[in-house]
Amino acid sequence: MTAEMRAVEAGLLEELMDRAWPSPVREEVDGWVMRAAGGVTQRANSVWPRAGAAGTAALSAATLWYRHRRLPLIFQVFDGPRSAELNALLDAGRFTRQSETLIMTRPAAGAPDAPGGVEISAVASAEWLSLWWSVDGRGGAAELEIARDILAGCPSLYALVRDDDGEPAAVGRLALPPGPAEWGGLYCMATATDHRRKGYARKILDALLAAGAAGGAGSFWLMVTAGNAPAQALYIGAGFSEQGRYLYRQAPLQRALSGC
Repeated sequence: MTAEMRAVEAGLLEELMDRAWPSPVREEVDGWVMRAAGGVTQRANSVWPRAGAAGTAALSAATLWYRHRRLPLIFQVFDGPRSAELNALLDAGRFTRQSETLIMTRPAAGAPDAPGGVEISAVASAEWLSLWWSVDGRGGAAELEIARDILAGCPSLYALVRDDDGEPAAVGRLALPPGPAEWGGLYCMATATDHRRKGYARKILDALLAAGAAGGAGSFWLMVTAGNAPAQALYIGAGFSEQGRYLYRQAPLQRALSGC
């Protein structure tokens, strides 16, 4: 694949990722997409610098946008030459670097057969939400409701597998963003603490890949944090390879002035 083709695919993946995890509040200003969701997940509460020059005026506008919503200013910055100017600007502002994440992809060709015992639905059930939120959630009922709205913002398939006693053991989501690109994105892979390393995550993964391929998806993507070696091993074993990376860059917290 040439550098030009890689750049095109990277841009497409950014678009797909934005559609797969849609923020309820968003506004595009001079090529920067501001996203807010009450603080529920960094993805949905960060600036996606889709295009546009990185400058102090744009940074000031983004600062005010998030300050108005009482949220920290966070950028989702994708690895690559086009981020160099933005990174230099954020370095000057002493923005921290957080949550480095790998983007991995694989073609649908050669997708596994659907394993037995996995429940697939077009709607996230209460059991599905409860398990996922118990592993990945941050907050209470109000935050979970925001998360539910984010999930419902993109057509998806939800997978759940149970243990021998009928209790939910692991879940996962395959986002299927509308549009001409036939891609599926794996999200919300979560296994209950006492069910890990028992093959449940692989059953969820295989079930979603099989369902996506049967539904016409030509390729798949997923994200995994750079420090999560066990999950990376699972995905490499399922045919995924690294396509790119991103991280989050957060403005330093402003200390309030004292009253004296």
